[in-house]
Amino acid sequence: MTELERIDRAAAYIRGIAGESDLGVVLGSGLGDYAEEMTDARVIPYDDIPGFPHATVAGHAGELWAGTLHGSRVLMMRGRFHSYEGHPLNDVVLPIRVMSRLGIKTLILTNAAGAVNLNFAPGDLMLITDFINFSGKNPLTGPNIDELGPRFPDMSRAYDKREGVYAWFNGPTYETPAEIRMARVLGADAVGMSTVPETIAAVHAGMQVLGISCLTNMAAGILDAPLSHQEVTETAERVRGTFRTLLDGVIAALHA
Repeated sequence: MTELERIDRAAAYIRGIAGESDLGVVLGSGLGDYAEEMTDARVIPYDDIPGFPHATVAGHAGELWAGTLHGSRVLMMRGRFHSYEGHPLNDVVLPIRVMSRLGIKTLILTNAAGAVNLNFAPGDLMLITDFINFSGKNPLTGPNIDELGPRFPDMSRAYDKREGVYAWFNGPTYETPAEIRMARVLGADAVGMSTVPETIAAVHAGMQVLGISCLTNMAAGILDAPLSHQEVTETAERVRGTFRTLLDGVIAALHA
């Protein structure tokens, strides 16, 4: 089976249950409850979708929700796949490519991230303007799938909104203080372990992308305190109302 056949097989399974959608949303760590805002939702476990990998990270439900939100048909991921889980990048970006085959042209990517810019504080929401790929990896490595997009896609305008630069480190270890100092010098405002491969795959497929980081902690070395996944999920929970308000406004405006 070719990679395109694998993508189309997963898309056909989802289409048979939920039809096609207008908008795709990926919900990061601690943000998955937003899917419950949808009406007439259908819930599809990732494990039921042909070719989908298994989600392993705490706080990621591993479910695809399809329903209506503010007048738009929305396909929403409760949890994502990460390179650090051992997934190859074609698995990490598989849901994005499936969304493209389901007719989705606009994608909202959310994540929990560590703040590098000292003007930010835990609980802030940052619209992503650009990214820095510190991983050394790219999901488009290998033969190009021409049916999805061009061999050399332009990343100069990967995101549609302007505020801060997100830097992708592979993880699963948190960044060292020295890496954070380097990231700040190179222009990063926040760091995390996701989102960039999905962005690359989405731009490759011609999607418009909006990226939102929930800044759940100050990055390593800024405060004299250890980093933990529990802190990430607790802070995301604390700002859940603000996050929902922002996404509600964005999705309603897209439908207007």
